Amino acid sequence: MGGWVDCSMLDKNKIQIFTDGACKGNPGIGGWGVLIKYSKTSNELKGFQSQTTNNRMELIAVIEGLKSIKEDAKIEIITDSKYVKNGINQWIVNWKNNGWKTAAKKPVKNKDLWQELDELVQNYSIEWKWVRGHSGHPGNEKADQLANEAILEFYDGNSYPKRRLITGGNVPKSG
Repeated sequence: MGGWVDCSMLDKNKIQIFTDGACKGNPGIGGWGVLIKYSKTSNELKGFQSQTTNNRMELIAVIEGLKSIKEDAKIEIITDSKYVKNGINQWIVNWKNNGWKTAAKKPVKNKDLWQELDELVQNYSIEWKWVRGHSGHPGNEKADQLANEAILEFYDGNSYPKRRLITGGNVPKSG
């Protein structure tokens, strides 16, 4: 199932977004996966990129998950990436205050994605949760499966010259 999530169906329930990124080589061929659960329905998104890093795939998974939510909603993001969870909740304030430099005065890696994510999170009430990867958590395991399926699709010759390929259907912005 693909497309955007119509929050009018939610009856004010929380939307759960499970995200994961994967990379064969780092840098290398990367994939991202998203499982969105709301009410009694779920939605799956996935995509790939030919030359990337695992951290970029982790960030893109969260970004694409949020972009698929059509309206303002209460969201729970479940990730196995401490890089994403800590970056958006702790480190980003200092990065912005320091002109997108780390505490070591080096440029922040993946600045483009951090800026995109920072803009997106302003539109939602988000609770961030971290789970250990590959520990049997069903939502995380599904997101991991989707990310790895996306990599296989790349290898199967379904490569497109896009930065992100969404295989769940169109994901229109709210408007």
